[in-house]
Amino acid sequence: MKLLRVGTAGAERPALLDEDGTTLRDLSALVSDIDGDLLADDAALDRIREAAASGDLPVIDAGLRTGPPLGRIGKIVCIGLNYHGHATETGAPIPAEPIIFFKAPDTVVGPEDTVLIPRKSVKTDWEVELAVVIGRTARYLDSAEEALAYVGGYAVSNDVSEREFQNERGGQWDKGKNCETFNPLGPWLVTADEIPDPQTLGLKLSVNGELKQDGTTADQIFPVGEVVHYVSQFMTLYPGDVINTGTPAGVALGQPEPKPYLRAGDVVELSIERLGHQRQEFKDA
Repeated sequence: MKLLRVGTAGAERPALLDEDGTTLRDLSALVSDIDGDLLADDAALDRIREAAASGDLPVIDAGLRTGPPLGRIGKIVCIGLNYHGHATETGAPIPAEPIIFFKAPDTVVGPEDTVLIPRKSVKTDWEVELAVVIGRTARYLDSAEEALAYVGGYAVSNDVSEREFQNERGGQWDKGKNCETFNPLGPWLVTADEIPDPQTLGLKLSVNGELKQDGTTADQIFPVGEVVHYVSQFMTLYPGDVINTGTPAGVALGQPEPKPYLRAGDVVELSIERLGHQRQEFKDA
């Protein structure tokens, strides 16, 4: 299923994208939101599937804003340097273990919302990423194969980053990762049953119509199952937590000088195979 949330920011209602790929169906009579509680409730998910099959769900105006497809996000765990091509382009060694950092849930915005370039920023960068949404509480998982059963769904994420804040201002990466609006998410949360193999997905990103990233999750250093298994050894993952699993080659940081960092007025478009498309205009904060 392709689940989403539509409406004004802070007042989104749950919806379903019909199998025709264009019709939106209102889920408000069945569930209060698309969130971790829903993903952990197999009976509720089955009711949605049955209602969708019946064709009786009310239609929603397609002109409504699409918000983030997940409400009440617990935490956002991010994996750095998780594609061979990205590590190579930045001159970084291949990590022996996944590199972990965090984004605050309040960085999340909708897939077509405006993204703000922070004040004094000179190195705002793009990163198309596969977001993994946890569907079952996971702690000390035994294997990567087991870990995939704890995934509730997948979504497109743009891990927007300010590279000077991240790499040149001391301390951890978090200063360059947690600026306002720095994690567009969506348009849909695609349930895990529709993506049996997350290592076969193509990812693309363009800036002002110019293709910058064109990769595949097959290039991940640590595949999805291994990432979820690894993270569960250090922290408990709960339904509604998100893991951003890294970006392929093609970010501004990896380009020759002068690096083409984002400026006000730039338009970024990104997509992941079977998970949908995003478009953001960047503006000064």
